[in-house]
Amino acid sequence: MFVVTYRKFFYTFSAILVIASIVSVSVWGLNFGIDFKGGTLIEIDYPQSNFPAGRPTQPVVAGELTSISATVPNLNPSIQPSGTDGYILRLRALSQPEKIAVEGALNIGSTTVQETSFQSIGPVLGAQAARAAALSIVFVILAIVLFIAYAFRRVAQPVSSWKYGVVAIIDLLHNIIIPIGVFSVLGHFYGYEVDTLFVTALLVVLGFSVHDTIVVFDRVRENLRLSGTKKPFDEIVGMSIAQTFTRSVNTSLTTLIALFALYFVGGSATQHFSLVLIIGIAAGTYASIALGSPLLVTIQKMQAKKAGKK
Repeated sequence: MFVVTYRKFFYTFSAILVIASIVSVSVWGLNFGIDFKGGTLIEIDYPQSNFPAGRPTQPVVAGELTSISATVPNLNPSIQPSGTDGYILRLRALSQPEKIAVEGALNIGSTTVQETSFQSIGPVLGAQAARAAALSIVFVILAIVLFIAYAFRRVAQPVSSWKYGVVAIIDLLHNIIIPIGVFSVLGHFYGYEVDTLFVTALLVVLGFSVHDTIVVFDRVRENLRLSGTKKPFDEIVGMSIAQTFTRSVNTSLTTLIALFALYFVGGSATQHFSLVLIIGIAAGTYASIALGSPLLVTIQKMQAKKAGKK
């Protein structure tokens, strides 16, 4: 009953996080990767025979790219380590002469750099990818809401089944707005990019968090069937949260342990992906306990108050 009793505190906390995220995105926006805005992705390796102590440092590589700014202006490179002797470079779209100039700059000292991958994505394809990503998120949310409305179709009192779907929408928006806000901050200050892996992670978060929410909702439905009108609705919801609390926390905790291991030990390619999942799953676990089900109590009390006035 603690969560239900102090639900306004949890509402306020969630509202602060969501508003801060929206403000962050409004002010700083998102640092879109080449998947969405177009550009060039180059993966390079430096042979260990020339660099026995390891690859050149990032400042050295960045300095070499800066040195050709007269020939290739406005590169604004993003340089990420890859493996033990390579880098992943994200640049604006390059013409063939510019590509040759960049490759020449990367040949540091007497070393001939080994280019393992080169991808160029045009702005049209990037815009199409952005639209497809947005549509996929909208479609998943709509499908989840329709499923919840159908699964709880026999629940009519004291809260209608479609209102469970409305609460699920609020829950899901909470769970994706917060990671987006965090990446807006990280993108502004540390250059973190939003790419297709980011969207994939958001879709995973949606699935994971709604799973948690449905478990609590299902326990509410079961307790309503067993108790009927013998107990107040807020007591039933509080009891349902208590019954599923340990299961929700333990499931999320084991998942987060694996994700933290992936973040700290895994490669740079999956680091941002695992970070989105960590933030989203933590927010989703919190929301399923402290936001979703308590909102049902708030809706029920608003309905009762409205009926009393009539």
